[in-house]
Amino acid sequence: MKQIDLDDLPPRVARMLSQLEAGEELVLVQGGGVVARLAVAAAPARSPAPLADLPPEEVMEHFKAMIEEEF
Repeated sequence: MKQIDLDDLPPRVARMLSQLEAGEELVLVQGGGVVARLAVAAAPARSPAPLADLPPEEVMEHFKAMIEEEF
């Protein structure tokens, strides 16, 4: 199975994919022809509240936790 991380995609494409609902179809087109048709089996998990809505202390805690998980 192939996997694409939404963080690796251009923001507009990532946003479009993350907003798909269960049952929706996505058609991939190149040069006017259909390349693939994908059906959403389950709605993607929604990301947590944006960091801009959090107090600065919580943003730093979140950042520290992400760094510790990575390393």
